Amino acid sequence: MRFLAQLFPEFAAKLDEMDALYAEKRLIDEKTYQFICFAVSVKARSKPCVLKHFKGALDAGASLQELAYILALVMREAAGADDCWTHDVLGDVADIVAGKIDCGCQK
Repeated sequence: MRFLAQLFPEFAAKLDEMDALYAEKRLIDEKTYQFICFAVSVKARSKPCVLKHFKGALDAGASLQELAYILALVMREAAGADDCWTHDVLGDVADIVAGKIDCGCQK
């Protein structure tokens, strides 16, 4: 974000405006908000955001057990989505084994 703030400050300012709007219009409690942000941060693999929202959830009254549950839920849902997506991509394994596939890549 520092890169954008330095070279495209107007965009960075709009992100700050969105953050303020989310805070103003929030329809969920702080702990739930932090849980959602923590889960998205884990999936996005953003270390600063994981740390920020882990601490934010604790400050909002979350327990370590609740955060462990959220982490496990993210991992399980990601694994399920990966499983479904991979099965869709692979389709009929027999066709792939028989060489009846066009991956669209150059050899």
